[in-house]
Amino acid sequence: MIDRKHDVKKLVSLLKHHPVVGIIGARQVGKTTLARSFSDHIRSVSFYFDLENPEDLARLADPMLALKGLKGLVVIDEIQRFPGLFPILRVLVDRPKAPACFLVLGSASPELLRQGSESLAGRIIYQELGGFSLDDVGIKNYLRLWLRGGFPRSYLASSDTMSEEWRRGFIQTFLERDLPQLGITIRSTTMHRFWSMISHYHGQIWNASEFGRSFGVADTTVRHYLDLLSSALVVRQLLPWHENIAKRQVKSPKVYIADSGLLHTLLGIKTRSDLERHPKIGASWEGFVIEQVIRWMGFRNEDCFFWATHAGAELDLLVVRGKDRLGFEVKLTSSPHVTPSMRSALSDLKLQRLYVIHSGEETFQLARNIQAVALPRLLEDLKPLR
Repeated sequence: MIDRKHDVKKLVSLLKHHPVVGIIGARQVGKTTLARSFSDHIRSVSFYFDLENPEDLARLADPMLALKGLKGLVVIDEIQRFPGLFPILRVLVDRPKAPACFLVLGSASPELLRQGSESLAGRIIYQELGGFSLDDVGIKNYLRLWLRGGFPRSYLASSDTMSEEWRRGFIQTFLERDLPQLGITIRSTTMHRFWSMISHYHGQIWNASEFGRSFGVADTTVRHYLDLLSSALVVRQLLPWHENIAKRQVKSPKVYIADSGLLHTLLGIKTRSDLERHPKIGASWEGFVIEQVIRWMGFRNEDCFFWATHAGAELDLLVVRGKDRLGFEVKLTSSPHVTPSMRSALSDLKLQRLYVIHSGEETFQLARNIQAVALPRLLEDLKPLR
């Protein structure tokens, strides 16, 4: 059991200001465990409904009757299975001096839970929960986290073999059971093939025409597949940043498998030795580090982009917050150096600072406004914006 203190602290803050908080995240990522830890932390009266439990569903046959008399914290798990609850929650939280606050857990993005966003507009805020992060497991365990990914059962498995076995089972269950529960009716074999293909394009710019030709379908169809996996929070799309400069810029997103462990299973990587010999090791490292930087620094997804020009200049991660701009490059090397691409990004994008995250042991200054940060020192050398 790993205590996710930062996520619990964030929940405490959110529920002070919002009557409904939604924890969203991929299946098996630890939402239920976090909710129970939060309930223990606040030491308040709490009620728990699991909408995958037939008994709890029966208790909610008349949701208004079941919920209106409750006081304290009410946790509703797998909310996507009962979207009709959202209008009921709106009525309950709009009561004068409402006696209860609600924590709802869902295995989908707010876009897929659109009814909740509409019914509870101005009343609900979402906290996205990923797998374990470097902050959770400790920086010394980063290699294990990279290989196995952040899903709790995968990371905590007794061996790499058991971890990989769990991930294979997760992928099968996710495609055959979880996606249909989200209202996605595409055949599981089709989605497995598509997901596997994305793993081979991990860290690359999305090319809808190439995917469409491979599947024999229209560009819009494969784009729909991509958006579905993104909404189920197993794929990350990093949107392109473009502005009015005298260079042709890339305007398609980059795609990543959100969890490095799932990426490795989709690629057939089972051990650290397999990973070190695989041609996608650099892309795997890039996606893993970007995910950890975003989470450690407290960046919002809507503030995160990548940047690239058709002339070859690029930046792995660009964070834009108002007038502030930070750049991040990821290098699987212990001796990074300044490249023309970095100088171009620093100048064209008017970055306050550019960080080069590398796999060595030392953090040092590369050039003016460019700092090389060793991943093993990430939690010490980068200050989170929380």
